[in-house]
Amino acid sequence: MSVAKLFQPISIKSVTARNRVVVSPMCQYQSVEGSPTDWHLVHMGRYAVGGAGIVFYEETAVEDRGRKTHACAGLYREEQIPEFKRIADFVRKFGAVPAIQLGHAGGRASERGPLFGRVALAGDDAWQAVSSSATPIKEGAPTPRAMDEGDIRTVVQAFAEATRRSLDAGFEILEIHGAHGYLIQQFLSPLINKRNDGYGGSLEGRMRFALEVTEAVRAAWPADKPLFFRISSVDGKGGLWSLDDSVALAKELKGLGVDLIDCSSGGLSGSSAMAPVPRIPGYHVPYARRIKDETGMMTMAPGLITEAHQAEALLEEGDIDLIGMARELMFNADWPVHAARALEVPDYLELLPPEFTFRLKTREEQGVMPINAEGARIPTGVAQYLEDTRR
Repeated sequence: MSVAKLFQPISIKSVTARNRVVVSPMCQYQSVEGSPTDWHLVHMGRYAVGGAGIVFYEETAVEDRGRKTHACAGLYREEQIPEFKRIADFVRKFGAVPAIQLGHAGGRASERGPLFGRVALAGDDAWQAVSSSATPIKEGAPTPRAMDEGDIRTVVQAFAEATRRSLDAGFEILEIHGAHGYLIQQFLSPLINKRNDGYGGSLEGRMRFALEVTEAVRAAWPADKPLFFRISSVDGKGGLWSLDDSVALAKELKGLGVDLIDCSSGGLSGSSAMAPVPRIPGYHVPYARRIKDETGMMTMAPGLITEAHQAEALLEEGDIDLIGMARELMFNADWPVHAARALEVPDYLELLPPEFTFRLKTREEQGVMPINAEGARIPTGVAQYLEDTRR
């Protein structure tokens, strides 16, 4: 019997993951001056221990002003490299591929976190945000400063330097965050980008910043290591940013050496008029499938993929190449092990550390008898002992 595709190893360039389960980047708002804390070691470690194939560190700013909040991650100082390396090494030790997503909040910077309503910071706590144009990201938000070409060169270089630091820290896959209303999308979207120079206007002009960042990152990232790019496949009603636009962007990114498109949606103007809406299981998959079909690139899609057979079917049908997961793994960090059992993967317990596997295999080898009066299963040997003592 062949092993379920979800749990077949996958190689992308020189990097091989033990399975197709990817822990998507999840902002934790637990960083100190951009650096990891013990929270991040536990947060990422539990997914590696739980059997995931690739574990992403959260969205990580390439400049201090590129963070959303004071508690957001950032990799913009040399002395941070050992702090991030501790996390990457731990993930690798337990069998997963350590990955990192780099981004810049742009006009979404200088705010409080989601637990505090994302309200703008004020006074000494605040800093000046920058964006493609002096266009507030949402009603009532502070007006960012429009970036001049010097600012653009500075940020592009910051992406390149953060890429080098990510490599030195031991991450093996890198993703550029071009979605969810952050700086790259602020250049892509005509809702925010009101420029009349070479970085605005037409689709080609609005894509220019994204492509320059990608070119700089690809040059700093080894050619044999995978480079992903996260996009908002669609954003806004009336074709504000359409799937056609995303296909055009993906084709350009492929030419610059991007290996996989991570397909999400939204970020600047709320829900999209394009199907599938409302958010149904796997709602990003149709976007990923079209990009895959029209570009020949590998794709990944997060978004309510929560069941083992659902994930397996998406891979078998060729809709996507990797399964992105976040909240379901927050709820159950050992999801890969349970999914492997559901898909009848031989030796599914081998996904866990040997100390776990040994004990759990011993429990399985003991066998079980029907449940007792209290609803608990009784190991065969114990059940026989109890039966003998009743005679």
